[in-house]
Amino acid sequence: MNPYPVSVKRHMKLLYDSLSEKDRRRYAAVEAEKLGHGGVQYVAELFGCDAETVHHGHQDMEQLPVDEAAGRVRKKGGA
Repeated sequence: MNPYPVSVKRHMKLLYDSLSEKDRRRYAAVEAEKLGHGGVQYVAELFGCDAETVHHGHQDMEQLPVDEAAGRVRKKGGA
């Protein structure tokens, strides 16, 4: 599967890297959902994350607009 041109993948990765942990999960989940079958694995490889991260993002999306962590964003690297 290679649905995106190189320039689009580069921009997607730049955007992904600029997001908070929670927003990265959600963005990955939306992109995987758009692709359908094989999307989770493709997106996980594109963004360098675990497929479970994408699945977790899908669970996050199912709970919107409720967000118990609203306003709390961890800095990259934890802590």
